Formats: sequence, C-alpha cells, structure tokens
Amino acid sequence: MSTLSEHAPHLLERDATLPSGAGPLLDWVSQNSGAFIAGAVSVVLILVLAVVARVVVGRVITHVIKRMVSSRERISNGVRNAVNKAAAPTGARQQARADTISSVLRSLASFVIFGVAIVMVLGEFGINLGPILASAGVVGLAIGFGAQGLVQDFLSGIFMMAEDQYGVGDVVDVGEAVGTVEEVGLRITKIRDLDGGLWYVRNGEIARVCNMNQDWANAVVELPLAHTVDVAWAETVIERSVTEFANSPEHESQLLETPTVAGVVGISNGAVTVRTIAKTRPGEQWAVGRALRSHLKSSLDREGIDVAYPVPQIAPT
Repeated sequence: MSTLSEHAPHLLERDATLPSGAGPLLDWVSQNSGAFIAGAVSVVLILVLAVVARVVVGRVITHVIKRMVSSRERISNGVRNAVNKAAAPTGARQQARADTISSVLRSLASFVIFGVAIVMVLGEFGINLGPILASAGVVGLAIGFGAQGLVQDFLSGIFMMAEDQYGVGDVVDVGEAVGTVEEVGLRITKIRDLDGGLWYVRNGEIARVCNMNQDWANAVVELPLAHTVDVAWAETVIERSVTEFANSPEHESQLLETPTVAGVVGISNGAVTVRTIAKTRPGEQWAVGRALRSHLKSSLDREGIDVAYPVPQIAPT
C-alpha cells in the first residue's frame, strides 16, 4: 500500500512548475467561482428577458397600430361609400402609414428596454450607477433644452401620421407652402408647389393643414353674367348644361353627383354672378372645374346669354 511519502517527490515536482503567486489566485477564483457563476447566470437571464420583452412589445405595437389604422380606414371608406359606392379604398397608403408608425414605436421600445437591461448588467458587475445616471440625466436635460425644435418636429410627425392628416400625392395648404406632397417624414414634409419649387416644411411648424384630396371635393364655378340678362332664363340654361355635363361619359366618373346651381351670389360692377357647385372625387375638382367652365361658356354662347364686362371707372373731374 502506497503512502503519501512515496508520492511526495512527484507533488513537489508538480508544484514547482506553477508560477509564483498562482496559488492565491487559484484560491481567490475557487472562493469566488460561485459568485461568478451566479453573476453570469443573472446577466444571461437579464439579456434573455430583454430580448423576450422586446419581441412581445414589438408584436403588441404592430397589432395595436394595425387595429387603429384598419379602424380608421373603415371609417374613411364608410365616408367615401356614403357619397360614392364605387370609391376605392386606400389600403396601400394606410399600410405604409402603419409600417412607419410601428417602426418608430418599436425603435423607441428597443431603446428603452435594452437601455434598462444594460443598466442592470452594469449593476451586476458592481459598478456604481449613481454617477452614471446623474450624468445621463444632466446630458438628457441639456439635449432636451437644445433640441426642443427637433423633438417637436418628431412628435408632430408621429401625430400627423397617426391621424392621417395628409399623405404622398395629396394637395395641401400649410400656410406659405401650397402644393402636392412628395414625401412625408417624421421631421420634415416635402411639398412641390405649382411653379415646381420644392418646399421643406418642418412638421413642428405646421400649425394647420388644408387637405384638398380627402374623401371628396367641390369644384366651384362662378359665372359673371351681364346685368341685362334674364336671371331665371339663365339659371334654366345653366341647369340644363350642367345636367348634360354630368351625363357625359367623359366626366361622369369624376363626379359624385349632379352639379347644383346655387343661384345668384353677387351683384357688382355691372355683373350678376351665378354660382355652380360640383361634388367630385378627391383631386378631380380642378379638372372638373376647367371642363365645366368651358361647357357652360359654350351653352351660354349657344343661347345668346352675355357674360359681364367690367364697367370702366371714370375718374372724377
């Protein structure tokens, strides 16, 4: 039976190969191995929970946004169907809007969730988080004061998309800029005016918007007739003319209903102004207005009804 004295030389020889100071290091590692393992498990658990929370929150955001957008689309389509059963839905635009809003909210959720996870991981490593959080608070406050306009632009862009105030292709009036929307972003909106100029409008500076392409529109045509014209006869001719216009195959698809003659809306400068209103599909009001003016002019000329001429102003002597 072997004894410890027989193996002592081999043990001494093996210990002699260890570097100096390795013994205390091994002792420290063996004493703290449990804490290392527990810390590693905690870090892994925190990261796994953060990933799971991000996936769950992302799916919830996507589901909620789709429900909200689809509900608003049903309301919009109901309004369109009330005035025209053949109105086309705007699924592609609503889907693009839902994707944009969902992307922004998912990015914000990722920043918050993973930010909290990083802070918790640093806490597991024993790092004092007080100075870090205080510094982050000061930096965030400084950025908040310095970037108030940027934050306002982003918030306005999010609410604008959520409420579907306008989209690409709509003709809008946002104040100085009036034209067709070419691009909608979270910070700026690009609008092309009638002269071809491209306006870059910050969303935070848009106080009010007139959208001329939502649901339906009106083409308003005012006819200045000579004051000697029989108004009753002129209105009869105009009503017959607009009925012919509404029944023409070329313009029937552009109109939602037969144009109406509102009657005399003004008497001034030798003219009797008769107004006609045509309800059209969104975006068709300008083409319909031009065509209706031309058609009415031909009808008036055929019936011998004169339009008004400006009365020359005679300077006092």
